[in-house]
This record gives sequence, C-alpha cells and structure tokens, in this order.
Amino acid sequence: MGGNVSRRHSNREGNSTSRAQTSKGATIGELKMPPRLEMLLDMPPASRDTQIKHAWNSEDRSLNIFVKEDDKLTFHRHPVAQSTDCIRSKIGYERGLHVLELSWPTRQRGTHAVVGVATAEAPLHSVGYQSLIGNNEHSWGWDLTRNKVYHDSKNQSSETYPRGLSTEETFVVPDKFLIVLDMDEGTLGFVVDGQYLGVAHRGLRGHKLHLIVSAVWGHCEITLKYIGGLDPEPLPLMDLCRRVIRQQVSKPRIEQGYLERLNLPRPLKEYLQYKDRR
Repeated sequence: MGGNVSRRHSNREGNSTSRAQTSKGATIGELKMPPRLEMLLDMPPASRDTQIKHAWNSEDRSLNIFVKEDDKLTFHRHPVAQSTDCIRSKIGYERGLHVLELSWPTRQRGTHAVVGVATAEAPLHSVGYQSLIGNNEHSWGWDLTRNKVYHDSKNQSSETYPRGLSTEETFVVPDKFLIVLDMDEGTLGFVVDGQYLGVAHRGLRGHKLHLIVSAVWGHCEITLKYIGGLDPEPLPLMDLCRRVIRQQVSKPRIEQGYLERLNLPRPLKEYLQYKDRR
C-alpha cells in the first residue's frame, strides 16, 4: 500500500507548517530548516541561463539517456529492458550551499528510482535493475521507492530516510521536491512540500560532487532546475536585515503588496523585494 504526502499549499520559502503523512497515518516530525537555507529559499530563483549551466550534462550520461533539445533541463530515458541508467549534472560542487528542484513524476519511477550526488568516478550504467547510486564509495543516494539512503552499500548497511520512519510505514515523495547540497557542512538533505526532512548524508566535504539520478523506467523524463546558491562567506549585514524585515512582514503579506505600502524610500522598497537582483 502506498503512502502519501500532505498537499497543503507550500512555497519556496519552506515555512509551511504541513507535516508529511505516511501510509499508516503517522506524522514525520518537523525539523527546523537551517537559517542559510531559509534565506536562500526566500531569494528570487536563478535565471534560465544559470539553470542551464547547472543542468544535466549531455556528455556525462548512460547511452540510454539523452538531454532533450527543446528543454535543456530535462532528460529522456529510452525504454531499454534490464538496464539501470544514470546522468550527472554539468557542474561539480566543492563549496557553498546549493538548492535544486527535481521533477520526477511518481508514475515514472518504477522499482528503482534514486537521486543523490556522485564524483566523476561513479558508474553511470549497470545491467539489470538496481539502486546504482550509493552502491559504491563514489556516490551517495536516496532511493525514493524504498525510503532508504545508501553509500558504499556493498560494505555499509542502508539507513531509513526520512528519519523516524518505521519499517511498516511508506513515505511517498511527490513529483517535485528540493535537493539541498551544503558542501561547507558536507551534507545532503531534501525538502518536500516545504518541509525540511533533515540530513540524509554527511561527510561530503573534500569531494567534488555532481547531482545524479539513477532510472529504470522507459520513457521517463526528469527535470533538474537550479534554484540558487550561497557562498560560504558571511552574508552582508544589508542582506541579513532584509531577511529579518521580510520575516516580520510574512510571506502572505508580501504577496499582497504590503511592502509597497511601507513609508520607505523607493530604493529601500525595491531592495526589500529583491528587485536589485532582477
């Protein structure tokens, strides 16, 4: 029996109070989102040109996969039986905090659907169906169908993710979710429906890591969209002040145009609305 995820309206800011539901009706406890992640999700998303720079690498893939000509953010997998196929992102990350949105329809996942990060040495193809990401020392993965995280699984046992999920429960990941790669902390985590699920993998510092997926479903199409990133340096005081003001005003009131009604000079209003970044 499959589970489900509560579908309260969420936003990129990640401050929805909804909780993910499992097939047994249990609730995955909410975890506080790291402050830098909150700030990043409050910023405008990256431009299309930037997203393409961080997208799938058409030169670093299984031969059973191709990046679509009319949509450089999406790849298509050929319907090849008894084959597990991967593709890496163009950019390998060594520093900074990075958030990317993955769109992978639940009906196109099949028996083995894994997302994670990998070095350039990780294999991109395997005969048969398996969770290819995380079965070696060069990759770290989250199996979306089994609620398990893997790294070097031939030598290390898997762990349940989200944490706290019992063996009788199933957590169904929706079509779209966020990948959170923090190379300064050396962690990989995920956000589902505005809820931070916590750290899935640690110990990533010192590696150059690409986003990667492992797919088995014929004709599946998976889209990777770069949301944005933050350098490890401390943020300017002006940016921190903007964040505090936006938090006090609240997302709903900002969307209703409340910032325009503040008795502030036009340049400050534009700054609070991130118009300096557009």
